[in-house]
Amino acid sequence: MEIGGIVQGVGFRPFVYRLATRLGLAGYITNTGSGVVIKIAGPAEAVDSFLTALRRDAPPLARIDSLQQRPAAASGPATVFVIRASDGRGRSTTQVAPDTATCADCLREIFNPEDRRYGYPFTNCTNCGPRYTIIRSLPYDRPRTTMDAFPMCPACMAEYKNPHDRRFHAQPNACADCGPRLSWQAGDGSRPAAGDPLARAAAALENGAIIGIKGLGGFHLAVSAYSAPAVATLRRRKNRPAKPLAVMARNLQTAQRLCHVTPQEEELLNSYSRPIVLLKKRRAAGLAENLAPGMAELGVMLPYTPLHHLLFARPGVPDCLVMTSGNPAGEPLCKDNTEAGQRLAAFGDGFLLHNRGIHTRVDDSVVRVTAGKPAFLRRSRGYAPAPVRLGFELPPLLAVGGELKNSFCLARGRDAFMSQHIGDMNNPATFDFFTETVERLQVLLEIEPRLVVADPHPDYLSGRFAEQLGLPLVRVQHHWAHAASVMAEHGLDRALAVVLDGSGFGPDGTVWGGEILQCSFHAYKRLGRLAPLPLPGGDQAARQPWRMALAALHLAGIDEAAATVNLGAVAGDDQRLIREMMAKNVNCPLTSSCGRLFDAVASLLGICHVNTFEGQAAMELETLAAAALGGASMMNCAAGRAMPTAALYTEKNGILEASIDQCIRYIIEKMTSGSAAAGDIALFFHLFLVFCCGNMIRYLSRRTGIDTIVLGGGCLQNRLLVEGFLEFFAKSHLKVHINRQVPANDGGIALGQAAIGGTHVSGDSHARH
Repeated sequence: MEIGGIVQGVGFRPFVYRLATRLGLAGYITNTGSGVVIKIAGPAEAVDSFLTALRRDAPPLARIDSLQQRPAAASGPATVFVIRASDGRGRSTTQVAPDTATCADCLREIFNPEDRRYGYPFTNCTNCGPRYTIIRSLPYDRPRTTMDAFPMCPACMAEYKNPHDRRFHAQPNACADCGPRLSWQAGDGSRPAAGDPLARAAAALENGAIIGIKGLGGFHLAVSAYSAPAVATLRRRKNRPAKPLAVMARNLQTAQRLCHVTPQEEELLNSYSRPIVLLKKRRAAGLAENLAPGMAELGVMLPYTPLHHLLFARPGVPDCLVMTSGNPAGEPLCKDNTEAGQRLAAFGDGFLLHNRGIHTRVDDSVVRVTAGKPAFLRRSRGYAPAPVRLGFELPPLLAVGGELKNSFCLARGRDAFMSQHIGDMNNPATFDFFTETVERLQVLLEIEPRLVVADPHPDYLSGRFAEQLGLPLVRVQHHWAHAASVMAEHGLDRALAVVLDGSGFGPDGTVWGGEILQCSFHAYKRLGRLAPLPLPGGDQAARQPWRMALAALHLAGIDEAAATVNLGAVAGDDQRLIREMMAKNVNCPLTSSCGRLFDAVASLLGICHVNTFEGQAAMELETLAAAALGGASMMNCAAGRAMPTAALYTEKNGILEASIDQCIRYIIEKMTSGSAAAGDIALFFHLFLVFCCGNMIRYLSRRTGIDTIVLGGGCLQNRLLVEGFLEFFAKSHLKVHINRQVPANDGGIALGQAAIGGTHVSGDSHARH
């Protein structure tokens, strides 16, 4: 039998060996480029039991996606079952296992003084440890990983060869006698001749120092999460004035003391993937206030390597550490000791290093529980490059994704392999990381694309890269790709889509971002939008929400006196210049962007006039609205409020258009009269979007006969919006779907690009537009 899926590097061969031996079956198992091949011989009853247990009792990290079996030709009397050497011939179609958190068995060993791996920071077994980050090629065997530099000692080799040992055929198996080792480097680059590296790191953290830590997929910068001055120093060094910083808590109990943790969030924190989980902060928990200023939530993860656990066990180490990515702002994660010494020297007061190579850099994943289930904000460590399984076949292709929060997709058959988080492509180092990862994943998965799919934006580096490949190129409109990513996840053929996003290139020459679409994988049609706003200064308006506040007032026809509400922090000359630009229509392209509308309202309310990071104004506006909502549901909240329902939308030239001017006038009236607090106005704005877009969809559903709805785009990371839409459409008896396996932001559009591009190659001439 031939088995495909995640069956290499997860203890599958040892599991099969033990199962076959217990049932008295003869034969063999071997790794191949497409997964594993098993041959068994024995009584029919034992064979049936084997097939049942193969799926039921597979190792926790294994995933069987396909199993093809056929009668085996007789090959002489076989009396035992064996694990054969891997067969590296043929094209690889197997899957690469993601990196996983340290298992309970390995943890017990590193904290047991009687165990030979006591205190060893690179302990692993077939159920845990590095995978994707160390693999150079398949089949998955030690010589094809960065562990090839560490020959196993006799004790480790004995474990490796013992079919009854947990480390039977564990490729990264190592111990203190033969495996990787830690070292400490001072901030000035010097290396002390003696001393315990962990002790030096612990002392530095206890004294408020910032240290770099080489981890599983790259470097973190760590500092006490309780010291506001230390956090401020880290922010200054990284030029990161306000963007939230993630933390690592010593254990679940620490996380629960610092934040509210639901059962779903607890499950995520303790999962093999160990993502960063957004949790609601507790008041007076003692954490530095500047960890996530203006936010009610904090990104929290638990230790996921033996090194993390051992560091937290050292006396004096705070039980909660900032663990932010080790990279200069906008650049990829550092992964090599030499690279970190060059790029992170100005950030850290010392560096905890090791000599196990990281072949592939991988950032932490970020997840938020929305409507009771996980939703990705970033899909990376612990998940990539495991594929999204599709309900249809795709030819070998590459979808290059977008420009911000980039990840790409390599697809083949029913598998869409999403890369780890790449980042924002406007940085040369990030673009180099993108091209490097495309090449490496193509080699690793042995996918030779026959087609490349890209965004139509003329200035996207990902699109220019696609043009240079010399392959047939399909360009897929940005927001259609957002919608298609949801459809591909859920196996939908057609849907009405609400895509609320920051920006995307529209075929009419304007900047899209608040769209109602009718979609299939073959074609799309724009049926509605948010009323266009001027974008004074183009891209500069995305960085300065006060410009969008003036644009919203301009659209609503509100006079100059009202325009100064909450904009006193913005120089009067700057305001006058923007008004003149809009009056003369100079460098003021139009946009239907929902993200820019969030910016406008946040600035009008005096929350945020300048975005120091992408999405800042929108995140702070959501936080304010969530505080006003309390624990109530969006629909129950709306039922108790006087929601303006007249003229929520109009129809212009056959396209429904949200009445943004009415929304802005209502907001200004409440502000100037003082009849509503800022939080209540922020909540009203969220409700307006839900009711306005929801009513447009309800009308279009009746008109088109389509009752399946998908929600996508970066603004649909907003929990209030998502839960509001889900409640609204449930009352309307419409079936609604959101992204669950990939992010709703641009980190997920490559999946939609792949689905549409593959349809195009299958012969549909309308896939392009």
